[in-house]
Formats: sequence, structure tokens, C-alpha cells
Amino acid sequence: MGETGQPPPSLYAGGGCSLSAHRYGALRCVSACPPWVRSGRLGPALRCMRGGAGRTPPCCAVCDACSSSWGEWGRVDGVRVGVWSYGGKGGIKVLPCYIRTLHPTLSPSHCRSTAKRCRDKQLEDAVQLVQTLSEELKVLGEMEVRPLLRCVLAFQLEAAGSSSAFQKLEQACLQLFQTLPKDVAPLVWSAAAKNEALQRILGLLLEAVAGKALNKDVRLLVGTALSMLLNTAPQPESGASAALTLFQLMNRGVCYASTGKSLTKGTERGQDAHRAGELRVGELTVKAHSIPESDGLERLALSRGLLTCCHSDILCFQLEGSTCQACLLLDVLFPTVCTLSKEQKDCHYHCFQVLLLWLQRVQENLPELWHLRGSRLLAEDAKLLQELTQLLWDNAEAPVEGVSEIIQSSFKLLLEIYHLECQHFEDQERPLYQQMLQRAVSMPWQIKARYVPLCAIVPYVGSQQVLDACPMLPQQLLSCLATNHLCPMATELYRALVRQQCSQGQGDVQAELWAQRWLPLLSQALRSPLPILHSNAANHLLPWTLRQLPAAGTLLAAQFDGADTAALRAWVSLLRVQRSTCGVIALQAEEVARLRSCLSAREDGVRLAALGLLCSSPGHSLAGIEEQLLREFLPLNLNCHSSAFRQLLQAALKKVLGRLRDGALARLRGKDPRELRSKGVGQPAQAVDFVEWLLQLCMSSLTPWANYQRKKTALLLLTAILETCTDTWSPERKKGQPPRTMATLLGHARQSSCWDFFSQPNLLALLGCLQDSTNEIRDMASELLIRYFPAAFPETLSPALLQLAHDALSSPRVQEAEVGAVLMKTILQKSDSSTLKLLALEASTAQTLTNRSLFFTQHLLRVLQAQLATAQQNLLQAAAVAPMHGVLAALRRCLLQVPEVVTCMQTAETAQGWQELLSSLVGTARDITSLLLGALQSQQGPEAEQQVAAPSFADMGNAIGSLIMLGKGQQEDEDSVLLSEEHSLILTCCWVSVKEVGLLLGGLAELLLSSPGAEHLLPLASLQTAAAVFQEILLRCRHWGAVEGCSMGFTKFCAALLNHPSMELQAIPQTILDQGLEALSGPRSSSITRRAAGFPMLFLCIVSGENPAQARPLLTRCIQMLLDLATVALPQDWDQTLDLPQVCALHVLQTLVRGAGLGTALLQYATPMVALTLRGLSSPCWAMRNAAIQLFSALTTRLLGQKQSCIEGCLVEGLSLPAFLGQHPQLGAVLLAELQAARPGGPHLHPALHAVLTLLAQLQPGPNDPSSPSTHFLEPLLELAGSPIYAIRAMAAKALIPVVPPPQRPALLLHLAQQLPAPGGVHSHNALHGRLLQMQALLAPNPGTDGLPAEALHPVALQLEAQGWLLSPAQRCPLVCAAFLQVLTLLPASLSPSFTQSIWDAVSSELGSLMLGREPGCAELQVGAAILHQTMARFACSEAARLADSKRIHTVCSLLQHPHPDFHLAVLSWVADGKRAECGELERALRLTVLENLQSVLQDRGNKEFLRLYLEALMHLCRNCPAWSQGVSQKLQGSALACVEMLLLMMETERPGPELLSQALCAASLLLTVGFRDEDSLLVQRWCTVLETCGRPLADEVLRLAAACSLQTAGTEVLRRCRGASCPWLVPMALRVINMSIHLLQDEDPDVRHEAAGFASLVQHGLGQPGGDGCIFVQGNVGLLSLLQLLLDEFGHHPETFGSLLQHLPQPDLRAIVEDLEADTPPSLYKEDEPNVFVEPAALAQQLLPFLLQLVEKAPSSALHWLQAAGPGTLQDLHYCQQRWSHEPATRCWMKELGCAVLRAALAVLLVRAQLVAHVLRVLGEEHGAVLGLGCSAQELEQELALVQGLLAQHGLGPAPQQSTAPVEQGEAHGDG
Repeated sequence: MGETGQPPPSLYAGGGCSLSAHRYGALRCVSACPPWVRSGRLGPALRCMRGGAGRTPPCCAVCDACSSSWGEWGRVDGVRVGVWSYGGKGGIKVLPCYIRTLHPTLSPSHCRSTAKRCRDKQLEDAVQLVQTLSEELKVLGEMEVRPLLRCVLAFQLEAAGSSSAFQKLEQACLQLFQTLPKDVAPLVWSAAAKNEALQRILGLLLEAVAGKALNKDVRLLVGTALSMLLNTAPQPESGASAALTLFQLMNRGVCYASTGKSLTKGTERGQDAHRAGELRVGELTVKAHSIPESDGLERLALSRGLLTCCHSDILCFQLEGSTCQACLLLDVLFPTVCTLSKEQKDCHYHCFQVLLLWLQRVQENLPELWHLRGSRLLAEDAKLLQELTQLLWDNAEAPVEGVSEIIQSSFKLLLEIYHLECQHFEDQERPLYQQMLQRAVSMPWQIKARYVPLCAIVPYVGSQQVLDACPMLPQQLLSCLATNHLCPMATELYRALVRQQCSQGQGDVQAELWAQRWLPLLSQALRSPLPILHSNAANHLLPWTLRQLPAAGTLLAAQFDGADTAALRAWVSLLRVQRSTCGVIALQAEEVARLRSCLSAREDGVRLAALGLLCSSPGHSLAGIEEQLLREFLPLNLNCHSSAFRQLLQAALKKVLGRLRDGALARLRGKDPRELRSKGVGQPAQAVDFVEWLLQLCMSSLTPWANYQRKKTALLLLTAILETCTDTWSPERKKGQPPRTMATLLGHARQSSCWDFFSQPNLLALLGCLQDSTNEIRDMASELLIRYFPAAFPETLSPALLQLAHDALSSPRVQEAEVGAVLMKTILQKSDSSTLKLLALEASTAQTLTNRSLFFTQHLLRVLQAQLATAQQNLLQAAAVAPMHGVLAALRRCLLQVPEVVTCMQTAETAQGWQELLSSLVGTARDITSLLLGALQSQQGPEAEQQVAAPSFADMGNAIGSLIMLGKGQQEDEDSVLLSEEHSLILTCCWVSVKEVGLLLGGLAELLLSSPGAEHLLPLASLQTAAAVFQEILLRCRHWGAVEGCSMGFTKFCAALLNHPSMELQAIPQTILDQGLEALSGPRSSSITRRAAGFPMLFLCIVSGENPAQARPLLTRCIQMLLDLATVALPQDWDQTLDLPQVCALHVLQTLVRGAGLGTALLQYATPMVALTLRGLSSPCWAMRNAAIQLFSALTTRLLGQKQSCIEGCLVEGLSLPAFLGQHPQLGAVLLAELQAARPGGPHLHPALHAVLTLLAQLQPGPNDPSSPSTHFLEPLLELAGSPIYAIRAMAAKALIPVVPPPQRPALLLHLAQQLPAPGGVHSHNALHGRLLQMQALLAPNPGTDGLPAEALHPVALQLEAQGWLLSPAQRCPLVCAAFLQVLTLLPASLSPSFTQSIWDAVSSELGSLMLGREPGCAELQVGAAILHQTMARFACSEAARLADSKRIHTVCSLLQHPHPDFHLAVLSWVADGKRAECGELERALRLTVLENLQSVLQDRGNKEFLRLYLEALMHLCRNCPAWSQGVSQKLQGSALACVEMLLLMMETERPGPELLSQALCAASLLLTVGFRDEDSLLVQRWCTVLETCGRPLADEVLRLAAACSLQTAGTEVLRRCRGASCPWLVPMALRVINMSIHLLQDEDPDVRHEAAGFASLVQHGLGQPGGDGCIFVQGNVGLLSLLQLLLDEFGHHPETFGSLLQHLPQPDLRAIVEDLEADTPPSLYKEDEPNVFVEPAALAQQLLPFLLQLVEKAPSSALHWLQAAGPGTLQDLHYCQQRWSHEPATRCWMKELGCAVLRAALAVLLVRAQLVAHVLRVLGEEHGAVLGLGCSAQELEQELALVQGLLAQHGLGPAPQQSTAPVEQGEAHGDG
């Protein structure tokens, strides 16, 4: 930069300038600013525009020019600021200068998440400051403005990568330019004042907007600048002419045809300029040849700029040309917008943003445009209206984020403009409203675009007209609420309808109007068992409704007064919303009882809603009943399996804790006198007690033996406590920081010895969590330790932790190695000098201890290099004891996740050390990769790199076998079928280590290249080495986990390089891409890899690294070369053993399409890729066809969106065919060409045809528009009905659905029916069958609809009645007959009764003839006969259910006795499908028939599948049967017990599969309820045995679920019968049933626990039947408590009860566990999985203890035998514990013991057993202890127990004695959540 202050030319060159140039220009420009700029209010604004303040002042510390200097440093609101004093005019001003830059890469890592937010806030402040400076800017001179403008431009260019920063800077730029028109105008429009500098600027701006600037946002900004330049025109004509010339230059030869006018010439002066090949803006000219070739984005930038800021008189000026008159707004901009929306797929959002801007400008200038045109703009036949509406309809379903919202706003603007026009021209007809309404309601409900125009049109036509046009709309809105992507639009439409409806009345009238239409809808939604439907209704509809119509709450409450689960769910949701909208609602006694029922309900949603009600009070305290309910609720819900439940539970508790904290602080300050003090409500003591109780609950749940669910919930709640109730400041949080007076409350709590959050027991508990097997628990515990606990661990813990971390890092198990990595990261952040001294002892040379992060990382690198040396000597030994992946993970965590490390890297004094370390680390990573990948190829050393292709799995197996023999020092032995543990060790070591290398190198590049001051730490050579490592892994690795992990790292690596200003670094990924494309297309002698496993990821990572805000040249070049390569013809003699380049190209394209990082950038290439895949499906090469079909599948997903399955019972669909064709018109032509090529007359086989039909079948029908482009597909699809291929005919019928909108279907159906042949006129059975399939597809109702109206189908039915011969014997094809019958089944309401009867007669005749054994001739052997039989049977079932006719019901029941098996299967399948519920009489008849025939079916049970289906149908028929009637019970009792006998015999002896066994168990349980007598006791015992067998943890899930269901069916009956004195033999059976239910309530499968909770609910309700009146199904924990209480109350005196419960009290071998833990043996790679990871034996033992103690009181003699057996062992274990932990244990063992779940569980159970032994001794008397040889009294035993508890507590292995000697409260269950 010279003396004149001119910046480098690159500063104005858009994309050509580098980031360093930006910064240099920005700082120099600020220094050159006049004093008022630097000292005034604009100073902070300019620094904020740059995206953040620097570390130094914007100019020198002492500036002679302005006599300004930096004064004292201070703090303002916690932010360090500098005072900048200026002594010139304007006085002394204060300028805040933030020391921490707002740029994320310059900030400490812990502030990164807030960097963007801080920057946006500063930019917002800057915009506001600029707005206040308009008057000062007007008085500036040229010398003062010039540096200011340079500074603004530099800041804008630097911030262009951030969209939010860009928008703020654009505002500032416009406000600055708007103050300068008088100064700039003469320079542009006056020949005398023509300025060469401004002309050069214009040229540079045009070059930038045309594409020289790669950043999209920069080009958009340049478009704004050009538009502002046009605003300086002295006359509108000059500005409009210049704008038109701009568009002509960028669109040479384009015709703007919205009004049919060709504007290629324009004004006379513009014509001359255009002919001369130059652009003229006033007196400024630019040669056209200097403008780069356009890519379309320049038109978008220009249009956006003009619509954003151009003056209205310019936009609306009518240009007079030689051939036409043109308006810039209507005749230039709108055609441009239309063209852009079809071309610019990668800028879809910006295109429609421009469309919205265009509509806004049209609305603003309507009077001028009416005057200009002299008529309406949106007349009914106006081409502008047609194009505009078509554009909106075509893109209403665009998949790009944000476009649908813009389309919605555009619809509203369009209708508003239309409304204003109709008012202005006094048009009363307004046909657009009806056209839009009819088109919208004709669309299927699943299409989101349907609701956009409906929302917009409601204010103009009224809600009643909309509802009359679509009577099903309320029910369809209900379906939309159950679909995530449709819910927002459904909510908006509901609000629009209700809002317009309520405008018609006041008060009660509004509520009545609302209730007529919407009360059933909202009531049904709130009662729905679908969580998504209930949640959306409660969160989106209900609050708004109650705010608009408060009276609706009373109407809704009346709907929810039942006791069923649905009513409770709806009631509590209503009450919660009422409390949040209307304030505090006092709970009455009845409501409290109901709320308690909700808190114990089985469904998570009901409990969460009730919890939300408790926690939503607006006050600062908890009412007494609220606290009581919370204390009851929380212990029972800590182990809920739902992640969403845990998150919402934490959020609710944070609200409560915040209320209690704020209330307590207010009371301590004496500022909250509103609430009563007398009862202690709101007192600080309440907050202290509740938080302390919750803290102890959380810490007691963090024991290693607790399951994942309990520990995760406890950590979430502990996080809430520490966030709310400590004074720890969290810089990354936007809100929720602790109050300034928090120390007052903390001091108050600690005076009561409470809130000791960071005590030693709590610290040890979290350290134990660091050894958990799940990464979530480890990471959460580590985060809590780092964030809240003291800065360093106690010195007594550091050696043990460090030793444990080293041991874990050396473990071959991946989970244990991850434990070591987390421990190392935590130790690093919590280390002090003592920890570093421990590491210094291992170092070979003395090291300074000042920079602990550098020294710590050096230590880990030394460990890694030592493990590498071991692997180079003996890879087998290294895989077992030094597998490297643990240390690599530790390095990754320490380098990338610790903020201190980043800060240390940026310091100058440690730079050399870090550079040496990182260079060595990259080299070590390269050596590890080469070693491991070479080992898998039987190659070691450098020669391993010579082989590019990945080895085959066989080669890897041989290589690993050689390594094993080499490691053992043995000769090769015989091959084994099974993989040895050594084989798995080596594989795990290789793959996991390679994965960690990729993650480490990618993260390092991302971190260092984006951190100022740290870029030099990774020099070019190291980056090239890392790139070579990535290439090696991706090209020579087969393991997908390793490839995936490496790909994540490589993507970060490429993104960091491609976004770096250095061209050398940008060239690295570009070179790799070129090499990959060359390797792909070049000849090869071997397969790179079958299916190209890691090879495609190489390309995906590189192109994903490109900045999405800029052009993607690498992506464009990559896809174009792949398309070209894939289209090359195959050689005549290709080798099937090699990967053809064409096949690999298809696989790479598939990977790119599936890549989530590319998003919509690939949509512009969709058409050529689809065309390529369709050609590939016709290839003679199988590999080519296979790759093509995979690519086609990926393209279908990308084009249509992710396939959305049945979510929680609701079908969701997506895009409509017209919208799809509107978005991809060229692709539609490709698909249509394939269909037309497959018309009859050509070859039968069209390999691509089925794929095209499949794609079309996934679309939805569009609106009723005869001119829709989808109509072109109709004829080709209809002609495919004659295809000789069945699959083509079937898929063509499905593809017909999106082509024909529902309103057009009756006419097409009539046309198809008329084409059905007369008798004897069948020329092609295929064509006839295809026509019937098409009719069946068109008649089938869409999900959520009732199908076509019956009256519209009446002509179709008449035509079909005339074709009744198709069911006669004259029609010999079974498939045609079946298809015709299926069509008739879909028209029951349209057919005449006589024809319906004739169908029934024909079907009955055929069924009867088959039943009588008539030989049907060759028809039996015909293809499709079984389908016809099943269709007939299903028709009979449907007719019997529809008409409820006794004869038809009898016919259906007789089919179950039909000799032909097809009829059995058809009826049973129809029953299993759930259709039987349509008719109660048919269901009862089928139930009785199935029961009567069951015995014969069981006797002849050769077909196991038929038996399974029969039993399944039986269970379906009896599922809703409340009880057996007396007659049925007497009739079936004998046969039922006989069937039970056979079922039990089958289960005991035949060992059927799990599916059949589960159905048999359920059926046997059902039949037992018919009735059993005393003499059937053996049968009941056998049933209990089978039940216990199926309910074991090792049994199949379906069997355990059947056992839980059987408990509800027969278990309740056993308990009911045994309560009387008449059946004492049933008591042992009842105990076994309850025992089994306790097991199942702790099952691993949530569904099993759910069903077992149902049994407990029925028992708690009073041993009623399933679904009994008033039965509230309770949560599993509540059910467990009720079962234990039942045992105590009903069976407490029975001698077997005590022993039954003792089965749940394990007896682990404590001594063996400790010895195994102390043994220093290398861990094996795998350990045996637990059969049930949910169960918590120690927790259950603690819960059983109070019940066992009470049972001893009731039946003391029952405990004598147990005391004799277990007493001595318990005492011995207590003695062992006293000896073992009476002294300090070994350092290594202590930490292992802390996290060992087996040991901790054994100790917890031992304490329970000891308490039980002491209690039994006390109850039985001291003499029994002497007799049994125990050698101690109860008192002595209790004293020893207290001593052992104290020792365990000292070592963190158990709670303190005072916390555990008391029995656990019965309310604190540890079962299911």
C-alpha cells in the first residue's frame, strides 16, 4: 500500500483477493480514516462489520494524526474494554474494544459455540450505530469518505462466508451508500465529471457478479452495489435503460416473453452500445469481452439487487424502444425470475426469495402499474397470472429448506394483489379464488403443497366455503398432525379457519361455532394413543385455542372425565395448558388423586404431561402437595428406557430448581413477601432440603451396578442441579447463568451441612462413571468433572487415575481403550504439578512443567511410539497388550477437545515444541498405517505401498494366519473354520487403529488451519504426508467402519485445505481428485475393490469439502468426468474378475448421491444421471446393471426425499407427480421416452421399464388440472396393461395412481370398464388382466380418505354389471376372475342389490362345488387358482361383515371346515388383518367356530405354519372378549382343557419354533380361563413350568412377550381363584406367577415390561379382567410395589412366600470376584454378554429388604432354613471385607474396584443379606445363632456391619452407614420406567 492510501487491486477484485489481503486492507484503511471516524461512534461499528474486534487497537497505540491514545483497561459488565481518548473536535469518546475476538478460530475453544452469536450481536449493534450517523455522513468530504468505503468493502468481503454477517453488512453498506447519491451521480451520468476510477470499479463489479468472485454472497452483494449505482441516475429513464442494458449483456439473445415482447434491442442508445459490444451506464462504459461467460447466477444477483433497493420509478418506467414498450419490473424481471427458478437448482432458495421480492414490489407499485398498462395485471386470461400461479404450484413441494415458507408467503401476496385489483376494478366474480380452492382440495391430503394455498385463501372465501368444498378436511388435518412435515401447515390452516370462523360471533357464540366443527377433532387428537398426534395437538392446537376461546376449555374438560388412559392423557394435557395460559389453578382433592394416577400411569406421555403440570407453576416455590408428588415420582422414573422421557424430565426439573432457587434468593434478600411464610412454603429451607434430597438420589443412582437408563437420568438431573444451584459461570451459554447473589444461597445451604456438591464421595462416584461401558455416561461424567469440580484432582487420586488410564489404553477391548482416552483427557484438564511429575519420571530427559498440555501430549506420543515399536516386532503381542488405537483416541481427545491445548498452540514460546510434536505425530501415524495395512497384505515396510488395491478377504485371512504363527513362533497349522481370538485381536487392532488415524489427522487439520497463529504448526510437508495416509487407507482398506471413520476425518481435512487462502494447500485435494479420476479411468490388472468399498468415499470427501456458499468446481468436474466415463461403451471382451471403469464410475456416482454433505447441489445433475442409470439397466454386463440399479435407488431417494415409513401408525407420503415434473422438466421427458419406447409392438423386454414405473408409483397425484404435464404419461401407462410380464402390469397399475387425480378417476374408470370384452371377445388375457389391475388401483382409497364417492361410481358399476360373465365358468383364467372380483369388492355401495346377490351366488356355487369334492377339471391345475380361491373367501368374509347376514356368516364359518387349505388360510388371514371387528356377530360366530375346531386342528398339526396362523387368529378373536359367557364356558370346558393338554404336550416335547411356541402359550393361557377344577392342578403346574421356561432371560424375545401376555390372561385368574380358602393348592402356583411377573417387570425388552406392568395393573385393580372398568394401567415400578405388597398382605403367613422372594437375592462369590480383579492377566478381546442389561439385582435386593423384614415378622419359622444356609457365608464375607479394606489397597486395584460393577453389586447385596441375617437373629432369638454356630448375636452383627459400611464408604465403594442402615422406602422402586 502506497503513500496515497490506495489498497492493493485485489481488494476490489472480489473472489480474487485472499483473506490476508482483506485483513491488511482493512487495518490500513482504518488507520487512514479521519479522526472523527476513529474516535466516534462509527469505530466500533466498523470493527464489528469485520466480524470481530482484533487483539490490538485498529490503529497504532499512539496516533500523531489525531492525538488519540489507548487509556486504562477496565471491565464493563464483565467484558474487558479499552478507553480510546481523542482530543479533537467531538470531544472524548469511549470505544469498547473486545479483547477476545469474535471470530471463532481466534477464540478459546470453550467460547467457540458463542462466537457466531457474539458476532451477530455486534453486527446488529453496528447496523444500529450506522443508522444514527446519517447526518454526519452527509457532511463528509471526498478524502474522508474514500478510506471509509474501502474499510466497509474489505469487511464485507471478509464476512461473506457467514450468511447472517453478510445480511447485517449488506444493511450497513446500503445505509452508507444511500447518503452519497449527490456525490456519485455526477461521476456516473455527467460527461464532464466522468471518473476513470469509478469506471474501473464498474468493470471489476461486473467481473465479480459474472463469476470471477466464487462466493455466492459476494456476488449477491455486488448485485446490490450495481443496483445502488443505478439509483444515482438523474432521470428514471436513464436508470431503467442502464438496467435493461445490464440484463442484455448478461443474457445475450434472451427473449423476455412474459408479455410477448422481444427486448433484445431496447432504446436507441442501448442498441448502439450493444452492437458495439459494450455496456454503458451513463457515461461509464465496459467492454463486453471483459465479462466472463455467464453461469446464471449473475442474473439472480442483478434481479435481487434491483428488487431490493432500486427506486420504484426506475422499476416501473416504460422504456420506448424501436420495437416495443417495456417495463423493467414486468417485462424483464419476471421472465428472469421464471427462468432462474427452472435453471438454478443450487440456488433454489435465493431464486424464490427473488420471486417474493418481485411480488412485494408489484404490490407496492400497483397504482403505477395499472396506469402503465391501462388494465388489470392479473386478469383471468392474463399470461402473467397463468405463469405466476403455475410457477407457485410447481414449486410448492420443493425439497429445499425454506422454499416452502417462501411459496406460502408468495401465495398470500398473490391473493392480496388479486384482491386489491378486484376492489380497484370492482370485479365481484373473482374466479381465481374458486379455481385455487378447487385445485387445492382435489390434491391428496398427504401433499404439503395442498395446505399452502388453503391457508392463503381462507380470509377471502371464508372458512365455511372451504369446509363445504372439502368435508373431510378436519379429519385430514388430524392425519396431518400425526405426520411431522405436515404438522406446521395443518396447524396454520386450523388457526386460519378458526380465526375466520370466530370473527362471525362473540362470546358463547364463538365457542358454539368452534365446537360444531373442531371439538371432536381436538378431543380425538388429545385422546389419541399416538404420541406424535397427541403431542402436536397439545403443543400447537390446544394453547392457541384456549387463548382465542377460553370457553373451549370447559367443553373439552367434559370430554375427558373418564378413568381410561386416553381420558387421563387428555385431561392432564388440558390442565397443563390451562395453567400455562390462564395462570395458577388450585388443585382440588379429586384432581390431586387423579393427578397421582397420571403420575403412575404406564404410558410415558401421560406421566410427562402430569410432571409438566407439576413443574409449570409460575410461582417461586413448590406447594406441599407438589413437592410430595415429586418425591414420589422421581425415584420411580429414573430408569425409563425412553431417551425423550429423560430429556423432558431434566427440562421439567430445571424449571423446578430454578423456581426454588429464585424464590429462596428472594426470601434471603427479603424482597419476596407475597407468599405465606407460616407453613414454610417458599422458605430457603424448602429449596435446600429438596435439592439435597435430589442430589443424594442422583448420586446413589451412579453406582456401577446401575443400568444405563438410571445412570443417564441421574447424570442429566445432576447436570441440572449443578447448572442451577452452583455459582459456576458457563461462558458458552447464552442465558441461564447463575445469579450474582448465588453465593448467599450457597452459604446458607452449607450452614445446614447441605449442598456439598464436590465432596469426596461425589467425586469418586463420577470417577466410577468414567469407567462405564457406554460412551455417553463417560462423556457426561467427564464433562461434569471438568466444568464444575475443583481445578485439580486430589494428590491421593492422581497416581491411581493415571495408572488406570494407562492400563485401559493398553486394553485390546475398544470400550476399555475409550475409557482410557476419556480418563487421559480428564486428567489433562484436572492435572497439576504433582501429576506432571509422575509423567516426568517416565521421560528420558528433564522437561519444563509450565506448559502441561504440550508435555502431556508428548508423553502420549512417546507411549504411542513405544506401542508402534512393539507392533513392528510382534503384531500379535501388540494387538493383545499395546494395540495403539487407545493411545490414538487419547491423543485425538486431548488435542481436539481440550481448550487449553488450542490456546497453548497459539503461544509463541511453545510453537517450536508443538511443531516438532505434530510433525512427529503425523509421521508416526503414517508408519502405523503402512504397518497395519501392509500386514494385512502379507507385506511389511515400504514395499507394502506398491500395491494399490485392497486385498481380498481370503488374502487378509492368510496374512493374519501368518502373523499369528509368527507371533507364537510356530509353524502354520491346519485351517480352522472358526476365527480364533488371535485373528480377532489383529483385525480389531488394525481396523480401529486405522480409523483413529483418520479421525485424528482430519481433526488436526481442521483445528490448526482455522486457528490464527497455529497454521504454521502443520507445514506443507506434513499435510502432504497426511493426504498420502488418507489415500492409503481409502484405497487399501475394506472394513466399512474404518472407511467411514477415515472418511469423516478426510472430509474435515479437505474442507480445511479447500477453504484456506493458500493455493498450495488448495491444490492438495485437487491433486488427489485428479489422481483418483485417472486411476478410475485407466487400465488395471486387478480389481481395486469389489463394489469399490473405500474408493468412492475418496471422491465424496473431496467434493464435500468445498464451501457450499461458493461455486463447486471440483464437484462439477468430478461428476462430468464420471458421467463421461460411465457412458463409454463396454469392450467386447471384458473381464468379469476386474472392476470395469464404467461400473466404478456408477458406484462413485451412487456414493456422491447418497452423501448427506452435498445436499441439493446434485439436483442439477439428476437428469443425466437418471438417463445414465436407465441405459445401464440394459447393459449386457451384470456388474453394470447392478451398479445402475443401486444408483437409481439413491437418485430416487434424493429426488423424492427419504422414504418415510409407517411412523407410529400413520402413513406419510411425499411429492406429487405434477410438482416433480415442474421441478425436473427434462427428467420428465426422459421417463416419458422410456415409457413410449415400451409400447406394444416392440420387443417385450425393456430392462429400464420397471425402474421407471417404480419411480412413478412412489409419487402422489396432483391437482385436477387437465393441462398438467402428467397427462402425457396416461396413454403409455394404459397401453402397458397388455404387457406379457405380470410385474410390469402390476407396477403400471400402481404408476397410474399419481397420473390421474381423484376427480378424473370416475371418467377413466368408466372408460376402462367400457373396454372390457364381451363373452367370446377376449383377444388377450394379459390385456384384460392389466385393465382390471388398473381399475383396482384407481378404486383403492388413499390412506386417510374414504375413496371416491359412490354416486360418481354408479355409471362404472352399471358397466361392470354388464360384464358379469367374467365370474362365470365361461371365463377360464383364474387370475382374471380374481382381479374382477377384487374390483367388485371395492364397489359395494355402487352395485345394485341384485347384482351383489348374483356375485354371492356365483361365489357360493363355486365354494360349494369345491366343498362337495367336484373335480373342476384342468382349472385346479391352472396358475392362479389358489389366488382365486383366497379372493373368493375374502369376498365372502367382507360381505358377511358388511351385511351381517346370518346365512353369509354361516358360509364364512363353514369355510373353516372346507377341505381345501386355501380357504382356511384366506379366512384366518382376514381375521388376523383385523377386519373381523367390523361386525360383532361375525366375530362371535368365528370365535366359537375356531374354538370348536381347535381340538381337531391340534390333533392333526402336521402343518406348523397353518397351526401358527390358526392360533394367531384365535387370539385375535378372543383379544377383546371381556369374559366367557356361562353357556360358552360350560360348552367348551371339556374340550378347552383337552386343548390345553395338547398344547402343553407340544410345547414340552416337540420344541416348536419361537413364533409357534409363543402363540401356543398364549392360546393355552386363554383356554385355561375357560375354567379348571381341583383335579386339574397338575395341568396348572405344567402351565406354570412352561411359563417360567418362556420367561427366562435367555429365552427369545417373542417368548418372553408371550409369557407376559399370558400373565394377563391366565395369571390373574390363578390369583383370583387362590384368594378363596377353597383352593389352597393354588397358593404355590400364585407365588410362582407373582415371581415370574417380578422377573418380567425387569426384562430387557420394553414391550415385555409393558405387558408385565399390565398384569400388575390388573392385580392392583382387584384381579379383574383385561380392560376392566376403571382399571388404570400403571407403570412397571408401581406395579412391582403393588405385587410385593400383595405378597405381604395376602401370602405373608404362607411358609413358601419368604423363600419365593429370596430367589431374587443373588449370592455372589465375593472373594473370587476380588481375586479375579487383582489378577494381572491380559484381558481377552471379548467378554460374555449379560442376558439382561436392564436388570439391577443389587437395586432389587435393596428394594426387597423391607418386605423381607416384614415377612420375617409374619412367619419367623420360614427364615430358619435360610439362616442356617446363608448365615455362615454372610458372616465370612463380612469378615473378609473388614480385613480387605481395613488398610489402603493397591493403587491400581482401588480404581478398578471403584468402577467394577460386579464387585459393587456383590458388596451391595452383602449388606442387604447381613441386615436380613441380623433381623432374623433378633426375631428368632439369640439361641438360634448359637445353635446354628454363627458365633455372634444380632447386636454384634449389626456393629460389624456398621464397621464394614464405614470402611467401604471411605474407599468410595458404598454409602455411609447412616445413609443405608435404614431400609429403603417402599416407594423408591428400582424396576422399569
